[in-house]
Amino acid sequence: MIKFNFIHSSIIRFIFAIIMMNLTMTSFVKAHDIPSSVTVHMYVKPEGNTLKLLLRVPLESMSELVYPTFGPGYLDFEKSEAVLLDAAHIYLTEELRVFEEGQLIEDKMITALRATTPQDRSIQSWDTAIKSIKSPTRTNEDKIYYKQIALDVLYEFPIKSDQSRFSLQPTLNKLASITNTVLHFIPAGKGERVFNYTGNPGIVELDPSLLHALYEFMKLGFFHILDGTDHILFLLCLVIPLRSFIGLIPVVTSFTVAHSITLISTAFGLAPQALWFAPLIEMLIALSIVYMAFENIVGAKLEKRWIVGFAFGLIHGFGFSFLLSDSMQFAGQHLFTSLLSFNLGVEIGQIFILICVLPLLNLLFKYIVKEKVGIILLSAIVAHSGWHWMTERSERLGEYFFIMPEIDSNFYAELMRWGLLLIIILIASWLMYELSRYIKKRSE
Repeated sequence: MIKFNFIHSSIIRFIFAIIMMNLTMTSFVKAHDIPSSVTVHMYVKPEGNTLKLLLRVPLESMSELVYPTFGPGYLDFEKSEAVLLDAAHIYLTEELRVFEEGQLIEDKMITALRATTPQDRSIQSWDTAIKSIKSPTRTNEDKIYYKQIALDVLYEFPIKSDQSRFSLQPTLNKLASITNTVLHFIPAGKGERVFNYTGNPGIVELDPSLLHALYEFMKLGFFHILDGTDHILFLLCLVIPLRSFIGLIPVVTSFTVAHSITLISTAFGLAPQALWFAPLIEMLIALSIVYMAFENIVGAKLEKRWIVGFAFGLIHGFGFSFLLSDSMQFAGQHLFTSLLSFNLGVEIGQIFILICVLPLLNLLFKYIVKEKVGIILLSAIVAHSGWHWMTERSERLGEYFFIMPEIDSNFYAELMRWGLLLIIILIASWLMYELSRYIKKRSE
């Protein structure tokens, strides 16, 4: 009986210890949970010899500190100033790096701080935001739950001139699983610029120079073509049966001209804005790979391949534009030159791929497998991948509904824009036709 009681009590103590451990671990995890998504508002304004940076951050994203509360969890405004200042320093101060003419500004200080609510509309403009952060603090009579608080923080950085070029490196993506930032830059004597990005964008040039924009967008285009598996496979299908630089000139040039037309046109608002358009283009890109692969298998008229390259280049250009749409906000005043630079980067990437692929294909067909068999095998492998992409993207496209547009003034305006795009495409196709004839005559 004594033995039974000892074992029984030991089991109870063990179970109690496990329960307490689970409760402790659960409360610990909950205390350190970060929200799935938060929105941060930021203003940057250089004035004279001072750059002012104003932030609004939800307090729930800075949850590891213990905030003074009363009642069921209302923030105690009378006792919270010190801990709110600690939160700003811990979560924000070290995460904000401001550069003047490429040089890091080491000195920075918090000159104002105020707790408010995310619904406070003063953040909609610089003037109202500054007026709000310098107004008296809220009182406990407001009775606001601490997780419904937003923290406004005003930083000041010493600068040499408000006419300098400024850049910002905000690593605020640690505040939540997804951090959306709305950044307003108000340069001295110029119009306001708005940036909207997710996560960590790296160093943001608030007023990029022409050379910086050209370099960054050329690099973006180069690495995009290297990362885009579907674009690489399409390019591979184009070159598998040709494998000569002379024969590839009209094909690659027509593809380049075509995707440049749709890419630039989309940047200037000529593409449809419907939700189904992006998944449609992604499905058509996969279809272009399947078509080109099957054309290689059954045997294509290579002298007409530039036509196929041009047609599918128009589709791939829309695909490039989806990536570029989020990046164009970083072009500053150099929108058109950035577009051309991105295109140049894509072309350099394509040339790099061709330089790597063509010798390998020639060696493959010379020493390992016969040309005809090799073309069929490689094209079949590419077609298999393209087919899977096409079916997956078709299912995704099927989730969208196509709604007939209303016949009104907006419809006719859209029709005119598409008519202009069609004229540009026809002129470009005629020029490509003349180029292909010229190259054919030269090769004969």
